[in-house]
Amino acid sequence: MCAKPIKKEPKQVETTGHQWDGIEEWNNPLPRWWVWVFYATIVWGIGYTIAYPAWPLIKEATPGLLGASTRADVAAEIARVDEANASIKAKLVAADLNAIGADPELATYAQNAGAAVFRTNCTTCHGTGANGFEGKGYPSLIDNDWLWGGTMEDIHLTITHGIRNTTDADARYSEMPKFGVDGLLDDTQIAQVAEHVLAISGQEHDAASAAAGATVWADAGCNGCHMDDGTGDRAQGAPNLTDAIWLYGGSREAIIESVHFARFGVMPDWNERLSEDEIRAVAFYVHGKGGGE
Repeated sequence: MCAKPIKKEPKQVETTGHQWDGIEEWNNPLPRWWVWVFYATIVWGIGYTIAYPAWPLIKEATPGLLGASTRADVAAEIARVDEANASIKAKLVAADLNAIGADPELATYAQNAGAAVFRTNCTTCHGTGANGFEGKGYPSLIDNDWLWGGTMEDIHLTITHGIRNTTDADARYSEMPKFGVDGLLDDTQIAQVAEHVLAISGQEHDAASAAAGATVWADAGCNGCHMDDGTGDRAQGAPNLTDAIWLYGGSREAIIESVHFARFGVMPDWNERLSEDEIRAVAFYVHGKGGGE
């Protein structure tokens, strides 16, 4: 005969006495090793906050008994790198701007340092690839359309003093009249000038309005900055209106808006935030992107 298997009763687990909607909470204590590890982490955490900076105060955090400081570590590393590059930086500052590229060691350093400066300070407006943001007032630095010139000297001056800012007396400065806002031209005249600009830039336009706009163009003095043929004057920061490169957009609506309200893009001066070697390095980097002259 086969023995009849003995049926085991399930182990009874005590409850904590808590009950919600008929559901009881079992009392299953954590393993002792887990509990002691948990206690050890608490002790370790307390020790860490005593040994290292941890608790925020009004002006600074507690320094910790070991006096550790990641900020001081970074400052020391920066100082070490600066000391190592001191000689090449001095050489860069002393060099003629147009001779930097002729020195392989100097050119390599300026290219790498300039790229770092550009990524840190310039990409917000000019983009990571230095191609700017067309139609939004942030110029591309990789084409040949330079409002203030694209030579090494021109780029260096622009970076150093900026454009139309109020913080540097030597900033490059020009200002377009607000033809509509200030009542210099009425809406009809502004529309005619816009048609003229569309015509000289090779876009679809109304011929009759464009012809009338050519007269308004001359009478309003637009040719004083943009020249008779609309090719502009980079020395004044006046853009070429005959090509396909538009800082604020080249549609009919965008041109009308530009004439009515005018444009007044501002670039900060960097001579208070960048050292001379950094300005020279980033000027070399920008010049080498392809649009420099």
